Amino acid sequence: MSKPLKFVGLCGSLRKASRNAGLLRYAGSHVPEGVLFEVAEIGDLPFYNGDITEKPAAVQRLVEQLRGADALVIACPEYNYSMAPALKNALDWASREAESPLAGKAVAIMGAGGGMGTSRAQYHLRQTCVFLDLHPLNRPEVFANAFSASFSESGELVDEKIQGLIVQQLQALQAWALRLR
Repeated sequence: MSKPLKFVGLCGSLRKASRNAGLLRYAGSHVPEGVLFEVAEIGDLPFYNGDITEKPAAVQRLVEQLRGADALVIACPEYNYSMAPALKNALDWASREAESPLAGKAVAIMGAGGGMGTSRAQYHLRQTCVFLDLHPLNRPEVFANAFSASFSESGELVDEKIQGLIVQQLQALQAWALRLR
């Protein structure tokens, strides 16, 4: 039997009832057989500063989680037509490692935001993936309206169409990660 794949989720929103965290919670409970899933905590990361010479414990923890991942699942909110600063900060910290814990990994992107989901932010994230040597999955794309009936009051995903897209995306990510492995 082959070793299970490990997916690590990153949520760019730090809000308690975040719809993006809701997408990741749904994803985590619906991974394909042979996949382990965990969400990395990024809320306690300090802002990236190149003058910090001793790596903070929160950064060390994130780097180790990313290093152990076969693929990433990123829930990307949209702030001012771009990705959220918390997500960008996490990627910035990880990218400063001598041996990048991101390079060569498969990544699935999903997001909940305004009327267009998080299409603009996801586009910017895809551009950042080029520099980070991450390999985004092209399809299916997952865009959700965070202000619709797709989510409960507590941020849980209840829309069956989006749930189905997430399941399809995770299956495609599994195949993509195995191909890149």
